[in-house]
Amino acid sequence: MTDRKLEKKEYSGNPLLQWPSHAGKLSTAFNTAILQLSKFLPLGLKNKVLRATGLKIGKNTAIGLGVQFDIFFPEKISIGSSTTIGYGTTILTHETTNEEFREGKVVIGDNVLIGANTTILPGVTIEDNSKISANSLVNRDVEEGSFVGGTPVEKLEEKEE
Repeated sequence: MTDRKLEKKEYSGNPLLQWPSHAGKLSTAFNTAILQLSKFLPLGLKNKVLRATGLKIGKNTAIGLGVQFDIFFPEKISIGSSTTIGYGTTILTHETTNEEFREGKVVIGDNVLIGANTTILPGVTIEDNSKISANSLVNRDVEEGSFVGGTPVEKLEEKEE
């Protein structure tokens, strides 16, 4: 697992209040409305509507009820084919500290399983055929075929049945 890839911009004062200089007010309002609506749409329609925000979503991908995508930069999120994103997951492409506004792409590969209520931070890549357990914090890249979980994520061993 590697560190996240982020663009950082320093500010004096609260960086979150600087969001209009990064994301336009009109596009943010549009994204907010579409992303909120999409939370309750059936799976077949949801992906089509989400693509209107610039989200890249592959074929046969299922996005669960209540998944929250970043309202400022959904176009920085790419989700592969045959991936499942569990209920209540949050995928962010921005974050702030007391001094910085940070942005980063999120790339989720093909055939990935993301458990319910997981949070994925900006600048993370989750490679193909990976599994993320429910209630995890993905704060670093996940290697192909890995099974990870926890807060923050660490490698887990799958138990044979």
